[in-house]
Amino acid sequence: MKAVPKVNIDGLYLEDELVDDTFTGVVPFYSPALPITNGPEHLDTVTNASNPSTVDEPVDREPAGYIVGIPVPPGFFHPRFDLEAWRQYEDSIQAAEAAYQEAMRAWNSTPEEERGNRPVLNIPPMPALWIEGLTPEEIERITAPQPQAPSELDWLGTELVARELEMLEIRRQNETLGAQVVGLELRLLSLEGNPSEGGELHVRERF
Repeated sequence: MKAVPKVNIDGLYLEDELVDDTFTGVVPFYSPALPITNGPEHLDTVTNASNPSTVDEPVDREPAGYIVGIPVPPGFFHPRFDLEAWRQYEDSIQAAEAAYQEAMRAWNSTPEEERGNRPVLNIPPMPALWIEGLTPEEIERITAPQPQAPSELDWLGTELVARELEMLEIRRQNETLGAQVVGLELRLLSLEGNPSEGGELHVRERF
């Protein structure tokens, strides 16, 4: 067994499918058949059940996708199998085989002494059948850098910086208060050393 790609009707990759090792080519797959109900619209189906010649008649259904025996090369964001290119490739193979058979018939009908080289079947090389299924805009969208949520370490670093800023602010306020206290102490000392200046100060304050 081997895994081969499974695509939808547009050729876009869906998933891998396990198939036999000898599987090649491209084959369709179908959605499960809908169950038969007992509604009036299905009376003909129920009636035909008694006639074995009509029970097993195949029902025409559109394929739901394809199983592709050609591996997906790496490097695609969302691979898409080019179904139209595959059909054209199949047509070119059939044309090459038809030309070979015609050449063989002509070669066989020619007298042996007049025959040239035996015709050779020239199978055209397989083109690149897997292509990118996303548009450039979609690829740009999914490859754009995504914003990342801060990690616990980043959060702890932010908290540490915030605490350091708070401590610096408190230290600055303490230095300002300390300078004011020192200024008041120096003024008190100067007043104690000069009582007359203190008296004049009290007089001015009284008025």
